[in-house]
Amino acid sequence: MLASERLTFNVTHSHQFRVSRRISCYLANDGEIDPQAVMERMWDMRKTCYLPVLPRLSGDYLWFAPAEPGTPLAQNRFGIPEPVVPARDLVRAQQLDLVLLPLVGFDENGNRLGMGGGFYDRSLLFLRNRKIWRKPNLIGIAHDFQRVDSLAAKPWDMPLDTVITDRAVYTISYAQSPACK
Repeated sequence: MLASERLTFNVTHSHQFRVSRRISCYLANDGEIDPQAVMERMWDMRKTCYLPVLPRLSGDYLWFAPAEPGTPLAQNRFGIPEPVVPARDLVRAQQLDLVLLPLVGFDENGNRLGMGGGFYDRSLLFLRNRKIWRKPNLIGIAHDFQRVDSLAAKPWDMPLDTVITDRAVYTISYAQSPACK
């Protein structure tokens, strides 16, 4: 509980969070740090909270569904709860200001180890072509103990702008990120 409270403070006091209106979060699964209090703060601040939704039939790109308290949820094919909303309410990552991503591990270069499905990387690939305007911002959120010395970046990996943990805020320099070279 204390880790989640500290994470909430660190996220909600970040510049990227304060200036963003349309923010994607996630529902904690399989040991991920719980961002529920971050979502509650979003709703208090009248920001629009989105949660990732896997494609219903096929495809490798995430959609993002608006979520409010009481939004009905159903488990996806991996057993992770997702909002149940009409397809017309789903948006792509390009329409978001900020994406808060879950992490299994991260390093100081902004490399992220996820659950291995590659859904976020494929959904955010369009950011590679943007040189000046980067939207959405990408913030990984994790427990501080998930930080590792180094992760090997694959050509398809999307580097993070920032990692926020229960103990620190790690700002990533694009010049040092191998995935951006």
